[in-house]
Amino acid sequence: MKIVRYVSIRPDAAWLNGVPVPVESKGLALLTDLYRLHVKDYPKFFKMDLLSKLGVVATELLVEDEPGRFDPREDRAVLLFSRTGPLCNDRNYQHTIAEGEYFPSPALFVYTLANIVTGEIAIRNKYAGDTTAYELSSFSPEHFVAAVRAAFDDRITTSAICGWAEAPDPDHFEAFMMLVQQDAPDGLPFCEETLRQINPNLR
Repeated sequence: MKIVRYVSIRPDAAWLNGVPVPVESKGLALLTDLYRLHVKDYPKFFKMDLLSKLGVVATELLVEDEPGRFDPREDRAVLLFSRTGPLCNDRNYQHTIAEGEYFPSPALFVYTLANIVTGEIAIRNKYAGDTTAYELSSFSPEHFVAAVRAAFDDRITTSAICGWAEAPDPDHFEAFMMLVQQDAPDGLPFCEETLRQINPNLR
C-alpha cells in the first residue's frame, strides 16, 4: 500500500505533498478560497458544516487530477478520524433549541452526525465504498494504519481517502488527509513511520 498524495490544511495555510498550495486568505476564508479555486461547481458546499467543508476541500486537492474522477466506483473507501467530530455544529444547533429560543434547525441538525463528512465526500465524488468516521482522543499512527489496512480486507476496496479532520470551532481546524492505493507503483510506504515524517506536528 502506498500514499499517493497527501494534504494538510490549517487556518493559516494548505500544503499538497508538502508543497504550499497558493492561497492568500486565512481562517474560514481560506477554505472558501480553496473551494473557489479547486471545487468551483458544488454550491452545496456553502450549506455544509465546518468539518464537512474541510473534508470536501481536502479531498478535492487529493483527487482533482484523477482520470475519470467522477466515474461511480465501489472500490474506494472514505475513512476519517477526529477528536471532536461535529462539535462545532453541535454547538450551533444547541443555540437553536436553547430555552426561550426554541427554533430547531433541520439544516443544522443533519450535520450533528459524526459520519456526515464522510458521506459528503462520497456523494460529491460518487464513491460507494466503505464510509466510516472514527473518534480518537488524539491522532495515533498505529490505530490509524491498523484501521485503514483493515478496510482493505474486504476484497473490494483498492484505495481510500483517509486521514484526520478536526474542526472544533471556526478559529481552529486541521486536516491531514491522504489518498492510499493498494497497488500503486509510486508513492510513499503506508506505515506509521511515514505518517510521522510527513506530518510530525499532528496532535
